[in-house]
Amino acid sequence: MTYSQDLAKVGVTQLLRAWGEGDEAALEQLAPLVESELHRLAQKYMRREGPGQTLQTTALVNEVYLRLIDTQQVSWQNRAHFFAVSARIMRRILTDFARSRHYLKRGGGAHHISWDEALAVSQEPDADVVALDDALNQLALLDQRKAQVVELRFFGGLSVEETAEVLKVSQQTVMRDWKFAKSWLMRALSEPESND
Repeated sequence: MTYSQDLAKVGVTQLLRAWGEGDEAALEQLAPLVESELHRLAQKYMRREGPGQTLQTTALVNEVYLRLIDTQQVSWQNRAHFFAVSARIMRRILTDFARSRHYLKRGGGAHHISWDEALAVSQEPDADVVALDDALNQLALLDQRKAQVVELRFFGGLSVEETAEVLKVSQQTVMRDWKFAKSWLMRALSEPESND
Protein backbone atom coordinates (compact mmCIF):
# COMPACT_ATOMS: atom_id res chain seq x y z
CA MET A 1 0.00 0.00 0.00
CA THR A 2 1.34 3.42 -0.90
CA TYR A 3 1.61 6.40 1.39
CA SER A 4 -1.16 8.21 -0.52
CA GLN A 5 -3.48 5.20 -0.13
CA ASP A 6 -2.75 5.13 3.62
CA LEU A 7 -3.41 8.88 3.80
CA ALA A 8 -6.71 8.49 1.90
CA LYS A 9 -7.83 5.76 4.31
CA VAL A 10 -7.04 7.98 7.29
CA GLY A 11 -8.97 10.86 5.68
CA VAL A 12 -11.99 8.63 5.02
CA THR A 13 -11.87 7.35 8.60
CA GLN A 14 -11.75 10.89 10.03
CA LEU A 15 -14.64 12.00 7.81
CA LEU A 16 -16.69 8.93 8.74
CA ARG A 17 -16.19 9.62 12.43
CA ALA A 18 -17.11 13.29 12.00
CA TRP A 19 -20.22 12.32 10.02
CA GLY A 20 -21.14 9.77 12.71
CA GLU A 21 -20.98 12.60 15.23
CA GLY A 22 -23.43 14.65 13.18
CA ASP A 23 -21.14 16.78 10.99
CA GLU A 24 -23.10 17.13 7.72
CA ALA A 25 -20.16 18.87 6.01
CA ALA A 26 -18.13 15.71 6.54
CA LEU A 27 -20.70 13.75 4.53
CA GLU A 28 -20.31 16.17 1.62
CA GLN A 29 -16.52 15.67 1.69
CA LEU A 30 -16.84 11.91 2.18
CA ALA A 31 -19.23 11.20 -0.68
CA PRO A 32 -16.76 11.71 -3.55
CA LEU A 33 -14.10 9.68 -1.72
CA VAL A 34 -16.27 6.58 -1.36
CA GLU A 35 -18.49 6.97 -4.42
CA SER A 36 -16.02 5.44 -6.88
CA GLU A 37 -15.52 2.38 -4.64
CA LEU A 38 -19.27 1.91 -4.22
CA HIS A 39 -19.73 2.24 -7.99
CA ARG A 40 -16.98 -0.33 -8.57
CA LEU A 41 -18.73 -2.79 -6.24
CA ALA A 42 -22.13 -2.11 -7.80
CA GLN A 43 -20.74 -2.53 -11.33
CA LYS A 44 -19.25 -5.86 -10.29
CA TYR A 45 -22.70 -7.03 -9.18
CA MET A 46 -24.47 -5.65 -12.22
CA ARG A 47 -22.06 -7.44 -14.60
CA ARG A 48 -23.23 -10.69 -12.99
CA GLU A 49 -26.86 -9.96 -13.74
CA GLY A 50 -28.60 -11.62 -16.63
CA PRO A 51 -30.21 -9.92 -19.61
CA GLY A 52 -33.29 -7.86 -18.92
CA GLN A 53 -31.89 -6.46 -15.68
CA THR A 54 -33.89 -3.42 -14.60
CA LEU A 55 -31.81 -2.43 -11.58
CA GLN A 56 -29.02 -0.08 -12.70
CA THR A 57 -25.62 0.48 -11.08
CA THR A 58 -26.32 4.11 -10.25
CA ALA A 59 -29.69 3.22 -8.76
CA LEU A 60 -28.03 0.61 -6.54
CA VAL A 61 -25.39 3.10 -5.35
CA ASN A 62 -28.06 5.77 -4.75
CA GLU A 63 -30.13 3.33 -2.71
CA VAL A 64 -27.07 2.46 -0.62
CA TYR A 65 -26.47 6.19 -0.02
CA LEU A 66 -30.08 6.76 1.00
CA ARG A 67 -29.98 3.91 3.48
CA LEU A 68 -26.62 5.03 4.85
CA ILE A 69 -27.88 8.57 5.36
CA ASP A 70 -30.88 7.18 7.23
CA THR A 71 -28.46 5.39 9.55
CA GLN A 72 -28.39 7.69 12.55
CA GLN A 73 -25.41 8.17 14.82
CA VAL A 74 -23.24 5.28 13.63
CA SER A 75 -19.93 5.11 15.42
CA TRP A 76 -17.81 4.50 12.33
CA GLN A 77 -14.56 2.73 13.17
CA ASN A 78 -12.80 3.11 9.83
CA ARG A 79 -13.07 2.76 6.06
CA ALA A 80 -13.37 -1.04 6.26
CA HIS A 81 -16.29 -0.72 8.71
CA PHE A 82 -18.04 1.66 6.31
CA PHE A 83 -17.68 -0.76 3.39
CA ALA A 84 -18.78 -3.64 5.62
CA VAL A 85 -22.00 -1.79 6.42
CA SER A 86 -22.35 -0.85 2.75
CA ALA A 87 -21.90 -4.51 1.80
CA ARG A 88 -24.69 -5.56 4.15
CA ILE A 89 -26.97 -2.86 2.72
CA MET A 90 -26.10 -3.85 -0.87
CA ARG A 91 -26.81 -7.50 -0.06
CA ARG A 92 -30.20 -6.55 1.41
CA ILE A 93 -31.09 -4.39 -1.63
CA LEU A 94 -30.11 -7.10 -4.12
CA THR A 95 -31.94 -9.79 -2.16
CA ASP A 96 -35.08 -7.67 -1.79
CA PHE A 97 -34.98 -6.85 -5.50
CA ALA A 98 -34.51 -10.52 -6.42
CA ARG A 99 -37.36 -11.57 -4.12
CA SER A 100 -39.68 -8.95 -5.63
CA ARG A 101 -38.81 -10.06 -9.18
CA HIS A 102 -39.37 -13.68 -8.21
CA TYR A 103 -42.72 -12.75 -6.68
CA LEU A 104 -43.74 -10.79 -9.78
CA LYS A 105 -42.86 -13.70 -12.02
CA ARG A 106 -45.01 -16.01 -9.85
CA GLY A 107 -42.74 -18.97 -10.04
CA GLY A 108 -41.08 -18.02 -13.32
CA GLY A 109 -37.66 -18.39 -11.71
CA ALA A 110 -35.64 -16.29 -9.34
CA HIS A 111 -33.17 -13.57 -10.24
CA HIS A 112 -29.70 -15.00 -11.01
CA ILE A 113 -26.21 -13.61 -10.65
CA SER A 114 -22.93 -15.00 -11.98
CA TRP A 115 -20.03 -15.57 -9.63
CA ASP A 116 -16.47 -14.47 -10.19
CA GLU A 117 -14.17 -17.49 -10.31
CA ALA A 118 -12.04 -16.15 -7.46
CA LEU A 119 -15.01 -15.67 -5.15
CA ALA A 120 -17.08 -18.66 -6.23
CA VAL A 121 -19.03 -20.27 -3.42
CA SER A 122 -21.08 -22.35 -5.84
CA GLN A 123 -19.94 -24.42 -8.78
CA GLU A 124 -23.03 -23.39 -10.72
CA PRO A 125 -22.37 -20.74 -13.40
CA ASP A 126 -25.41 -18.78 -12.18
CA ALA A 127 -26.16 -18.77 -8.46
CA ASP A 128 -29.47 -17.53 -7.17
CA VAL A 129 -29.03 -14.45 -4.96
CA VAL A 130 -32.14 -15.40 -2.96
CA ALA A 131 -30.78 -18.91 -2.37
CA LEU A 132 -27.43 -17.39 -1.36
CA ASP A 133 -29.16 -15.05 1.09
CA ASP A 134 -31.11 -17.95 2.58
CA ALA A 135 -27.95 -20.07 2.80
CA LEU A 136 -26.02 -17.20 4.41
CA ASN A 137 -28.80 -16.78 6.95
CA GLN A 138 -28.59 -20.52 7.74
CA LEU A 139 -24.80 -20.30 8.05
CA ALA A 140 -25.17 -17.31 10.37
CA LEU A 141 -27.31 -19.44 12.70
CA LEU A 142 -24.44 -21.94 12.89
CA ASP A 143 -21.54 -19.47 12.87
CA GLN A 144 -22.19 -15.75 12.58
CA ARG A 145 -18.55 -14.83 11.92
CA LYS A 146 -18.20 -17.18 8.95
CA ALA A 147 -21.32 -15.66 7.38
CA GLN A 148 -19.90 -12.18 7.99
CA VAL A 149 -16.65 -13.18 6.27
CA VAL A 150 -18.61 -14.13 3.12
CA GLU A 151 -20.67 -10.96 3.29
CA LEU A 152 -17.61 -8.75 3.70
CA ARG A 153 -15.47 -10.48 1.08
CA PHE A 154 -18.14 -11.16 -1.55
CA PHE A 155 -20.66 -8.35 -1.14
CA GLY A 156 -18.26 -5.79 0.33
CA GLY A 157 -15.25 -6.60 -1.80
CA LEU A 158 -13.02 -6.31 1.25
CA SER A 159 -9.58 -7.88 1.27
CA VAL A 160 -8.56 -10.52 3.79
CA GLU A 161 -6.69 -7.82 5.71
CA GLU A 162 -9.70 -5.45 5.79
CA THR A 163 -12.06 -8.27 6.75
CA ALA A 164 -9.76 -9.23 9.63
CA GLU A 165 -9.70 -5.59 10.72
CA VAL A 166 -13.50 -5.29 10.71
CA LEU A 167 -14.04 -8.57 12.56
CA LYS A 168 -11.06 -8.02 14.89
CA VAL A 169 -9.56 -11.43 14.14
CA SER A 170 -6.34 -12.59 12.49
CA GLN A 171 -5.94 -12.87 8.74
CA GLN A 172 -5.41 -16.61 9.17
CA THR A 173 -8.79 -16.86 10.91
CA VAL A 174 -10.42 -15.02 8.00
CA MET A 175 -8.79 -17.41 5.51
CA ARG A 176 -9.96 -20.48 7.49
CA ASP A 177 -13.48 -19.05 7.85
CA TRP A 178 -13.57 -18.15 4.13
CA LYS A 179 -12.49 -21.66 3.10
CA PHE A 180 -15.02 -23.32 5.41
CA ALA A 181 -17.86 -20.97 4.41
CA LYS A 182 -17.27 -21.50 0.67
CA SER A 183 -17.38 -25.25 1.16
CA TRP A 184 -20.46 -25.08 3.38
CA LEU A 185 -22.30 -22.75 1.00
CA MET A 186 -21.37 -24.84 -2.04
CA ARG A 187 -22.96 -27.84 -0.36
CA ALA A 188 -26.00 -25.87 0.84
CA LEU A 189 -26.60 -24.31 -2.59
CA SER A 190 -26.26 -27.61 -4.43
CA GLU A 191 -28.76 -29.48 -2.22
CA PRO A 192 -32.23 -29.74 -3.73
CA GLU A 193 -34.94 -27.83 -1.89
CA SER A 194 -36.92 -30.04 0.46
CA ASN A 195 -39.87 -27.64 0.63
CA ASP A 196 -41.14 -28.34 -2.90
